[in-house]
Order: sequence, then C-alpha cells, then structure tokens
Amino acid sequence: MNNRHRAMAVLHYEDYDRLPIVHFGFWHETLEKWAEEGHIDPAEARFWGDGNPADAAITAKLGFDFNWYNCYSPYTGLLPPIESKILEEMPDGTRKVLDGNGAIILQKDDATGIPTEIDHILKDREAWEETFLPRLAFSEDRVRKARVNIGKEMVPFEPQGLEYLLKGEWDTPLGLHCGSLYGVIRNWLGLVGSAYLLVDDEPLFDEIIDTVGELCYQCTKLALESGAQFDFAHFWEDISFKSGPLINPVVFRSKVGPHYKRITDLVHSYGIDIVSLDSDGKIDELIPIWFDNGVNTMFPIEVGTWDANIAPWRQEYGKELRGVGGMNKKVFAYDFDAIDAEVERLKPLVELGGYLPCPDHRIPPDAKWENVQYYCSRMHEVFG
Repeated sequence: MNNRHRAMAVLHYEDYDRLPIVHFGFWHETLEKWAEEGHIDPAEARFWGDGNPADAAITAKLGFDFNWYNCYSPYTGLLPPIESKILEEMPDGTRKVLDGNGAIILQKDDATGIPTEIDHILKDREAWEETFLPRLAFSEDRVRKARVNIGKEMVPFEPQGLEYLLKGEWDTPLGLHCGSLYGVIRNWLGLVGSAYLLVDDEPLFDEIIDTVGELCYQCTKLALESGAQFDFAHFWEDISFKSGPLINPVVFRSKVGPHYKRITDLVHSYGIDIVSLDSDGKIDELIPIWFDNGVNTMFPIEVGTWDANIAPWRQEYGKELRGVGGMNKKVFAYDFDAIDAEVERLKPLVELGGYLPCPDHRIPPDAKWENVQYYCSRMHEVFG
C-alpha cells in the first residue's frame, strides 16, 4: 500500500495499514533558516515549491510522507499578470508596489508575512474591461502549457505530463486544482472594494464572479477531458479571517455557490469524489455553502485563536464532511512535551475517520528542525 492509497483509504473510511504523515509546505524564511543551520541544501530552500523535487527531498529529511498541496494547476488567474512595478520609494526603505493582481502593496526588504494592501486599481467597469477582462479569456494553452510534477522534474501537461497522468501510477495523491471562485476576486478588489462594488455596481460584481467561474469551469473541463487521472479536486479561496468570512455568506451562497455546484458536478461525473478546499480563518459560516455545493473536504483547518476542529463539524454535517489539517503548527516552536501533547490531542480526531492531520498552514520560521522531525517520528509511532 503506497501513500496515495493510504490517503484515499483514510478519506473514504476504508482500511489502511498506517496513517500517512502529511504537511502543507513551509515559509521561505523557514527554509532559509534551516539551510543556514545546515539541515537542508541552500538549493532546496531556493527552489522549493509544493510537490516539486526540492519539496520531496525536504519532506523525506523531516520524516513526512508527502505534501497534501500537490496539485496540477491550470492557469485560471490573470494571464498575463499585471506588470509589477515600483510606484514610490519612501525614506525608510518601504516601497509602494503595484503587484500582479493590481493591488498596491507596501514592501520592505526585511518584512515577513503578507504585505499590507493600500489600494487596488480595479474599482469600476473601465478598469475591469480594459485591464482585467482581456486577461481572463479562456484558451487551451491555460491547460496544455501548465506544468505538472512528475517524479523528479516539472514538465508541461502536454505531451510529457499527460502521457504519465494517463497511467495513474504515482505514489502520492495528486489533485486537480479547479481554481478560485472568489478569493482571487477579493485579491483584485480588496475587502473594502469588494463590499463597495456589490452596492455601487452589482451587475459588474456579478459579471466578475461569472467570468471567473466560467474560466475555472472550462479549464477544469479540458483537463478532465484529456483522460488524465486525479485523486481529488481542489479549490483555493482564503476568504475568512479570525472572526469569520470576508464576504456575506448570503451573497456567497447566491452568487458563488452555483459555480461551485457546476464544477463539482463536473468532477463527480469523472469519478472524483474528494473535493477539498483551502481557506484560512474561521470558515464555519461558509462550510454549509461549500458542503451543499459539492465540497466535502476542509483544509487546512486552522487552529488559530478560535480552535478550529473537525469534531464539531463532523457532528453537524456527518461523515460526508472530511478534513485535512487541524494540527497546531505553533508547537514546532516549543519542545517535545508540547508536541507529545498535540499528538495526543489528535488521537480522537483520527479515530473519527475521514481525517488526515496536517500542520494547519505553512510551517513558520520559529519552527525548530528537530521539533518537526520529532513530530513526524511520534506520528509514525502512534499511528503506524
């Protein structure tokens, strides 16, 4: 039984020989620190990406089995991206930068984390039709030229990648990334801008959502029509924070929900019954919308300050609601005792079935190498 079969068995409530130990990647600052400490090669830190050869090497050194976020991802965003450029340099070294999403952000060389957004160029129909809409036209190259990880290299989907994916012989789960139906729109408009646009120009707000939904559908459809085999479908959103959603759930259900349903119906018709979704923050108010529209696996279940946990969700939605994540990554900065306690906390959650523990986001720079190794060792001991 390989790790692909183990993971799918867990999520389908089937028997498995041992629990696969998975992760969700790393901050680049984490890898830079570990390279300086001599734990990994500097090239591995520099070239790391989800599911690529550097990721596989680091995964093995730590003792994980695989990175859950190993997906084939057609280009469903702005193509080409908006040209990034420095708009202003300030005396303290901070720069105002226009990024590839059309957001104006503050950058500083020694800053970590997500940069502050101070403005967005998408505010009205003129900006939408001149700058954004042309970059969202569907073309087969969005699928055919996207790259997929195969063994020790990244290759274009067609022809090399497709030849491999038709066989379905890989050792770890591979997802088909179906895009983002609202998260990218929030990136383009900003939280405040999206709220104002809904009120000021609802037809434009709807058009943006419908355009993105149609593009994601067509890319997903072409990837599936190729005959390539995938273990799960996946969406990215990031539309919640520590207090709840970044969009009114009523609006989300009525305007975005139908696009989820259309795409999940499509992947279901190709035999894909695990549909996972990545959204940070407190997602409780959005779960019923996703669940009703074909998404059945929550990820990464951020423990955060609100103690996200699959157990109450399972009680409310039943066994059809699965999960990947929910391991409190903060313990990697503490000690072995804290890690032991976290592993014990995970035991009853694993016993629920349909659940794969995974650090609840990228492993941060305060994580100690030896602590992450110890976690992997303990997880193999306890769940092996």
